[in-house]
Parts: sequence; structure tokens; C-alpha cells
Amino acid sequence: MKLTEIQDLIKFVSKSGVNEVELETKEIKIVIKTGKQAAPIMYQAAPAQITTAPAQVMAAPIANTTAAETSTPVTTAASNEAKYVTVKSPMIGTFYRSAGPDKPAFVNVGDDIEIGKAVCIIEAMKLFNEIESEVKGKIVKVLVNDATPVEYDQPLFLVDPS
Repeated sequence: MKLTEIQDLIKFVSKSGVNEVELETKEIKIVIKTGKQAAPIMYQAAPAQITTAPAQVMAAPIANTTAAETSTPVTTAASNEAKYVTVKSPMIGTFYRSAGPDKPAFVNVGDDIEIGKAVCIIEAMKLFNEIESEVKGKIVKVLVNDATPVEYDQPLFLVDPS
């Protein structure tokens, strides 16, 4: 791997908002950690040992005070979205709805899609990867704004498969 490629990778990681990237080949192993990562990792390690007791203490007052008011809308929203299939990002990169600024979006809300149809592009390390649908249906919601960073397995679209 050339020095310029490593520098490009570092720049990409810092812009994407990802905390850590690990790349390993036969010749080299690279681990890039952003400055933002040190605090969250130390924070996550300590609460993992004590999260059960505070979570139970916090859940009881919330359930007693607002259970009747909040359970119905949350359940309704969850059941509405449960019938949809989520198209997720297969990689880290920058999400684009169209092939270029002057080009139309691959898909819009209400469009019918087929298996294998391109639904967006994700740019990773200056490579533009067309993301194809793995489901047939109708686009219900676009969950990501154009030209924003996405992470692996992040939901991109909701599709009604019926």
C-alpha cells in the first residue's frame, strides 16, 4: 500500500465520522482511530459492568408514570414499520441518491423497485459503488440525506414488499 493511499484512507476516516477502521492485508495491518474514540471507549467499558441495576431502577419510574400515555403510539409506530423491509448499507462511505449532482435520484418515495435495481451510490475511498436492492417492493421512506456519511449496516431505505 502506498503512502498516498494510506493518507487518503486517514482523510476519509476523519471525514466519515467513524471512530475506528482496521485494514489488514498480507503485507500490512493498519488501525486508524479518530481522536473522538478514546472517550467513548473508556465510557462504554465502565458502564458495561453496572448497567443492569441503574437501567432497572430507571425503567420502573418511567413505566409507572407514562406507560398508558406512551405505549400505544410507540407500539403503533413500531408495528407500522415492522411490515417494511430495511435496505441497509453494505459498507462505510458517503451516501448519494444520484449518480451526479445534475442526474435524477435512483429512487424516490413511491417508486417500485426490483431485485438488482440500483437504489443509491456509496463512495468509499474515491470508489463509487452502486448499491442494488435485494428486495422487490415500493420505497416508503428514504432514511439518509444525500451526501452524508453512512456506516456499515446503517438503514438507508424502508421498502414495502407487498
